[in-house]
Amino acid sequence: MAFESLEQIVQVCQKKSVSFAEAVILEDQNDRLVTREATMQQMQHIWESMLEAGRSYDENRMSTSGLVGGDGGRMARYAETGNTLCGDRMSRVISQALQMGESNACMKRIVAAPTAGACGVLPAVLIPLFKESEEKHNAPAETDFVLSLFVAAGIGQVIATRASIAGASGGCQAEIGSSSAMAAGALVFLRGGRCDAILQAVAMSLKNLLGLVCDPVSGLVEVPCVKRNVIGAVNAMSAADMALAGIKSAIPADQVIDAMKEVGDLMDVSLRETGRGGLAATKRAIEISKKVQNISQ
Repeated sequence: MAFESLEQIVQVCQKKSVSFAEAVILEDQNDRLVTREATMQQMQHIWESMLEAGRSYDENRMSTSGLVGGDGGRMARYAETGNTLCGDRMSRVISQALQMGESNACMKRIVAAPTAGACGVLPAVLIPLFKESEEKHNAPAETDFVLSLFVAAGIGQVIATRASIAGASGGCQAEIGSSSAMAAGALVFLRGGRCDAILQAVAMSLKNLLGLVCDPVSGLVEVPCVKRNVIGAVNAMSAADMALAGIKSAIPADQVIDAMKEVGDLMDVSLRETGRGGLAATKRAIEISKKVQNISQ
């Protein structure tokens, strides 16, 4: 895809009287010279892979380092008590985010969305909603969820073009921040929000995580990465609801993306996936790193 801004996608929507998702689909067709059917089939495959990754979670499986595993199951059981502070839906979102992040750390097959380290955010907000829809006749159909992935893809592509989706170049704001923005836009689309509302959700979700550093303990995509998937998902839900309520961001989405790039460029190298600063430089993290090194030897 070749969109250089989110406003450019909106202009296509207005010019051709199509939805945000359809604008992205049209661009993908033109870019790859494929039919609409081929484009839809590929995204359907990605959606099915995401669902399978959710189904295949194994709470008994631990990462090689021993740092990650089981928390997704613990959260799921806690959610089943019906006594959570966050309520039923949000608790399931938290559980799904943990499970997908843990599956990635345990080397299971996941969908990078947009990266492996941020793989839990998008499925965390979509899969629980999809499961609810299967129980309701007036809820979004599966095709709508596939279309919402095109919305997420369009948002992610613009962020990648204008800024970055890699923690090594932009910090965790570029990974969890980008995935949160993608998820927020997808949610607004699923709830019938127009293009402007999608952009407002993107702007608010990305602003909320601006400056988030990438400081993996022992250089692994485990701590604090997995739990940051949770905050990215919860952030996406709140930003989407605000946008659907008619709340607007004072700073336009494309300008927020540009600000994210500027912040990432200014970020010290120790806070960009090198495992040398932030949480990775704490006394406890150094102790963990030594244990992990012994395991790998």
